[in-house]
Amino acid sequence: MSNSSSVSTVVVVGGGIFGVSSAVHLARRGISTILVNDGPLARGASGRSLAWLNSSRKRSPEYQRLRMIGIDRYRTVSAKYPYAAWLRFDGGLTWDADDGSNEIAEVFAHEQEIGYDAQHLSAEAIAAVAPGIDARTVTPQGAIFNPGEGWVDLPSLIDVMITEFVARGGQLVTDAGRAKVTVTDGRATGIVTTSGRRFDADAVLVATGSEVPRMAADSGQHIADGTPIALLVRTKPVNLALKAVLNTPRVAIRPTPTGALALDSAWSEEEVIVNPDGTYSVKDSTVQALLDEASKILEGNPVLALESYGVGPKPIPGDGEPVFGQLNNIKGYYVAFSHSGATLGLIAGELLAGEIATGKDHPLLERFRPGRFG
Repeated sequence: MSNSSSVSTVVVVGGGIFGVSSAVHLARRGISTILVNDGPLARGASGRSLAWLNSSRKRSPEYQRLRMIGIDRYRTVSAKYPYAAWLRFDGGLTWDADDGSNEIAEVFAHEQEIGYDAQHLSAEAIAAVAPGIDARTVTPQGAIFNPGEGWVDLPSLIDVMITEFVARGGQLVTDAGRAKVTVTDGRATGIVTTSGRRFDADAVLVATGSEVPRMAADSGQHIADGTPIALLVRTKPVNLALKAVLNTPRVAIRPTPTGALALDSAWSEEEVIVNPDGTYSVKDSTVQALLDEASKILEGNPVLALESYGVGPKPIPGDGEPVFGQLNNIKGYYVAFSHSGATLGLIAGELLAGEIATGKDHPLLERFRPGRFG
């Protein structure tokens, strides 16, 4: 598409899925785009994400709709790369603890009401649609299987997208150090980096994960931040029948392109140690407990061996909903800050690129403006 916008040059800061997706969509519009990252691509949250593609359970109608459209965009990619090992739609299986917090019946009724494809299954019925589970671990309230869900390996997707970005003339700058947005007369005019480089532009998109609230605050803008420190454990490859993503009371499990598993949980996040110098430590006992919890729910209870783990901030806005769009009172300064980066990555990049290129707000992002924080 030719560029009919008054915006001729855009700097995108951040080499995760939001930044790369937005940069590709800008390049597709013929806009000169510079993608700047402080280190290698996918080194932050995108590199340690469970990357479960879903819109299950309860959320606002606007958020539900955006996530569903986000999944649709992955369907398009899947049709283009039908044999890709890094993008699969083999469903998602969820069950809750056997206590007063169990919402499986209520969630199933809600998903039926909104037309979200869902099956409420007993433990015995699961094997027919989602093999690889030890049915003894499923609680008496049963589980929900969502056939339309899937997963993506974000670093692999980012590699594919960055190849297109460069082929379309996009400029990629990595290992640039931290960036600061320059603002002149109430308008974003580019960035300067701690490595001393300056990039001038007509608009800037900041997609730096958990750093977005801090960078916005540097320009006097408040974005509420609820970011926790998360842990993602990766196992060595293991021969299993499992294909679906699992979300269970003690562990979430996703297959990977290599036949390994990616694991995370809420309780293991709480055991991450934040050191006085800002670095993170993880106890061996935490990692082993997560491996053991995963083994318990898998058929045959295989011994899972650690391959690696990643630890760091998991971007979550203070009210839990995405933050997309232009900052108040600073023209040309856009942000992307959200949980569910995998599910929203493609659609957010598409819509933000459209807003930057045309100067027109998209109605799908109306609820998610940064200005809601005042």
